[in-house]
Amino acid sequence: MSASPLLLVGCGKMGGAMLSGWLAGPEAAGGVHVVEPHAASMGDLAGRKGVTVHASADTVPDGLAPGTVVLAVKPQSMDQALVPLKRFVAPGTCFLSIAAGKTIGYFEKHLGSSAAVVRAMPNTPAAVGRGITAYVANANVDGGQKAQAHRLLQAVGDAMEADSEDWIDAVTALSGGGPAYVFLLIEALAAAGVKAGLPEEFAMRLARATVSGSGELARQSNEPASQLRINVTSPGGTTAEALKVLMDPAAGIQPIFDRAIAAATARSKELAG
Repeated sequence: MSASPLLLVGCGKMGGAMLSGWLAGPEAAGGVHVVEPHAASMGDLAGRKGVTVHASADTVPDGLAPGTVVLAVKPQSMDQALVPLKRFVAPGTCFLSIAAGKTIGYFEKHLGSSAAVVRAMPNTPAAVGRGITAYVANANVDGGQKAQAHRLLQAVGDAMEADSEDWIDAVTALSGGGPAYVFLLIEALAAAGVKAGLPEEFAMRLARATVSGSGELARQSNEPASQLRINVTSPGGTTAEALKVLMDPAAGIQPIFDRAIAAATARSKELAG
C-alpha cells in the first residue's frame, strides 16, 4: 500500500525546517503538498521531487486525502487557514498543529468534534535538526496516526508525548522560549568577560563556543546535568567561586528562572484564552 500524501500549510522557518527533514527521510514517500502563497521564499524546496506547491488551500484537490495535515501558519492566521481545510476532516486524516497558543479545543471547535488533532510545541533549533517537541493528541487520534505524527516531528530533532495538554503552557515557557534564554546566557557571559578585561569579539567567541559545546556534551553524555556541573568544579577553585554566586538560594540563577518560567507559563495560558 502506498504512503498517504502530506499536506503542509505554511512553509516559513519552522515549516521549511520540517519539510527539509521529511525530504531527507521516508516521511515524504507519498509526496508533500505545500500551501504557501510566497513560494519564492521556499528556495529550492519548492522544486524538490515530490513537492507540489499551492498558493492557496482552496486550490488543493478535494480528492487528495492527506494522511496528515501539518498546520504551520502563524497563530493569528489560523482562523482563516482552517476554513478551506475542514473538507479534509476524515477518519484517515490527522491534523498536526505547531501553532503556539492554539488548543485542541480550538481545533475541535473549528474543524468539528470528530477531527483527529495533535497539538505540538517545537522550538527553533529544529532549523538545524536539534529541536525538541512536546505533543499531545485528542481521543480521535489512533495509534498509527500518533506514530506518524511522532515520526514527522522527529525529522527535526527529538519528540516527546505529554501526558496532558495542561503541560503545554509550561512546555511553551521552558523549551519553546528556551533558545532565547540560552542566547541571553551567551550575551551575558560575553558581556561579563568584557568587564573582566577581554576584547568584545574574543569574549563573544568564547561564550558561543562554550555554550554550544556544553550543550553537545550534555546531549551525548549519559550523566545528569548536575554531575556534568560537578565534573567541571574543582573544590575551592575558580568555578566553585562563581557557582557560589550563581547558586545563591535567594539571588542566584534558580529563583530567577523560577520567576521567568512562571511568567511565561502564565502568559501562554492568557494567550490560549
